[in-house]
Amino acid sequence: MTGRPFRMRRVRTLVPSRGRGGAGGRVNRGAQPKVVALGGGHGLSASLAALRRITGDLTAVVTVADDGGSSGRLRDELGVLPPGDLRKALAALCGDDDWGQTWARVIKHRFESGGELHGHAVGNLLIVALWEQLGDHVQALDLVGKLLGAHGRVLPMSAVPLELQALVRGHDPAAPDAVTTVCGQATVALTPGEVQSVHVVPEDPPAVPEAVAAVLDADWVVLGPGSWFSSVIPHLLVPELLQALQETKARRVLSLNLAPQPGETDGFSPQRHLEVLARHAPKLALDVVLADEAAVPDRESLTDAAKRLGATVELAPVASPDGCPTHDPELLAAAYDRIFRMHGRIGPWR
Repeated sequence: MTGRPFRMRRVRTLVPSRGRGGAGGRVNRGAQPKVVALGGGHGLSASLAALRRITGDLTAVVTVADDGGSSGRLRDELGVLPPGDLRKALAALCGDDDWGQTWARVIKHRFESGGELHGHAVGNLLIVALWEQLGDHVQALDLVGKLLGAHGRVLPMSAVPLELQALVRGHDPAAPDAVTTVCGQATVALTPGEVQSVHVVPEDPPAVPEAVAAVLDADWVVLGPGSWFSSVIPHLLVPELLQALQETKARRVLSLNLAPQPGETDGFSPQRHLEVLARHAPKLALDVVLADEAAVPDRESLTDAAKRLGATVELAPVASPDGCPTHDPELLAAAYDRIFRMHGRIGPWR
């Protein structure tokens, strides 16, 4: 499936206004950077919740390798792209007014029953229904975004559902030195072993053309935060998308996680995250690496690892003040805004 040409309406930023205002309740403050954010799951949602506060020209490019929960069931039964991470991205782009927050709750709502609907999210069913009605992934997601009044656009990274496979050392605790192939994003994310590398099946999946075009036309591309092997790196395994990331004139910022993920990146230092990414995409250069200052015990090593990718390190307090390892949307927005201003173009955006 391919999408039809789409012109994103100018979304309004930062200054609250009265009323629903197209579900945004914000006013335009002039030309803004075109930003593309890549990832999946809660990490991408955190990034989008921050970015929608500082730009109205925002596109999310979302991984399509999820095979667990409601998404996995719909994927197995209907052969569709897994809708869950796409739904989460759309929810993150909802405004902070009543309209936006009501729709965010609705599409995240999960049925509880003793039957077949148990565990399914309303948004997943809505997205799949529109895919079947329209026969077009991109057009359907654009329509859901319009309904929600989303502050941006959501695109799948590939037009086909992907299977994530990983080479894992010690996946079987009884054989700690054995390297085995682990299949499925849900399994990879929870592996007790050490992930060596990941790849996707099919090996050369087609990228969604609109996603490639968005990356090539961007001013900034944001990769991460998120599950490193199952949400961040998969974007680098889609050849056309990786080529666009390498060729775009946009500046590229990598946003690091606040803490290692149990199982998938257990014990990883911030710099090791960069080393793993470089092994999967050795020709990909970065401009800025963003990290929470409290999550970097060895700043010199992180700086050295970033330099090897062509990047500088920006440290900022972006963690939630409550102590949970989650990004605070306002603090993360302030960090992105500072990076865009300090490292961006000279003069007005476009």
